[in-house]
Amino acid sequence: MALSPYAASTLNLEARALLSRIARVKPFAMVMPRVPAAGITPTAAKAIDHYVLQGQRRLLDRARQYLNWLEGPGRAATPEEAQRRFSLLRLKFNAGLTQFDIFADALTLRAEHENGIWLAGLDVAATDALELSAPFYDPPPVVTYLDRGHGAAIRRARTRLPGGGENPVAIVRIPRERMVGSGIASSLVHEVGHQGAALLDLVESLRLALQAKHRETQGDAKMAWGLWERWISEIVADFWAMAKVGIAATQGLMAVVSLPRAFVFRIQVDDPHPFPWVRVKLSAATGSVLYPHPQWAAFDRLWESFYPRKDLGREQLRVIEALEATMPAFIRLLIEHRPKALRGRTLGSVFPIPERQPAQLQALFEAWRKQPEQMRRAAPTLVFAVLGQARQDRKLSPGQESQWVGDLLNHWAVRRALRKPEVPMPTTKAKAA
Repeated sequence: MALSPYAASTLNLEARALLSRIARVKPFAMVMPRVPAAGITPTAAKAIDHYVLQGQRRLLDRARQYLNWLEGPGRAATPEEAQRRFSLLRLKFNAGLTQFDIFADALTLRAEHENGIWLAGLDVAATDALELSAPFYDPPPVVTYLDRGHGAAIRRARTRLPGGGENPVAIVRIPRERMVGSGIASSLVHEVGHQGAALLDLVESLRLALQAKHRETQGDAKMAWGLWERWISEIVADFWAMAKVGIAATQGLMAVVSLPRAFVFRIQVDDPHPFPWVRVKLSAATGSVLYPHPQWAAFDRLWESFYPRKDLGREQLRVIEALEATMPAFIRLLIEHRPKALRGRTLGSVFPIPERQPAQLQALFEAWRKQPEQMRRAAPTLVFAVLGQARQDRKLSPGQESQWVGDLLNHWAVRRALRKPEVPMPTTKAKAA
């Protein structure tokens, strides 16, 4: 049965309705109100608007092609075929709107009083968190936003978006409960670590090394190396945070995974995250290697006191003991890993670890208390590392911490908004004056 005039006109009207709605999609530069300091970088804004406009043009072309087909060869088509083509067009339309909404979610909060500018400051901190000791990759723009929920997340740049297309920017979601204090650094830098690891292809190269360890060992050690491999994606992101902000990474991690006991000890081998108990233990053990200091043993004892091993089943204890036995070797493998992207350098050597030892962070904090303006000239991740260390030393109250972090986020946002394009922001190599 050929397409009837009534069926053709119905589908024609529906397709034209799509055309009219597609045409109303405008660049974010025209629809997002915000003060200049709350804006994303021009590079990020250009990339997002360019992507949205390209998607809009593709949708308009598809809708017009469908109308041309409907008014030409489609007249001889069956109603089923005409409807099938329209339904595919509509799926593409909805996928395009989903992509638009992903960016809209990330940008809408820029209009919120205070939060908008703080988010711009977090963009600056995220950019600094992607910096390594040498330009091993071309970092993408990073955009942060707030949302409900317990943990942070990232939609990495250069990955596929729903419905197709490559994401032009990294989008980091920060939970509202993290705002605002130095604890936000742990969540932020962990998510940035996922982006950095992808740019260096770290996860795949580490998996090969861990698979070799798995083949070389037997018994419980073999099981442990298999678990380290399964969890390596999240562990690399935790390592990135530790290498950038020191004990602030472990503090933030403990805050996120402080859950009822049953969840803390729940071992799920299909979960890419290490179970919370061992994840905090690994963070403290890694910190003790990167930044030797008695504080790590104290932190480890604290965690054990919060979640003692009593009443655990035999199998749980067997897994924990195997992981603890292999943990030192695993940490060494991580630090000494030489992925191809680092051109012969070890992973541990490309972060500012020597400059962020506890004694140096403590000295900076004392200097900044006397001359707070020096803090504003330091790299954001260095500031978070210093504040996290001061918090660990019980020299910084939560109220003062929140005040300082809020002021710094404002400062970083305004400085970025006002600086000339050729003037670089401080990087991880920058020190306080």
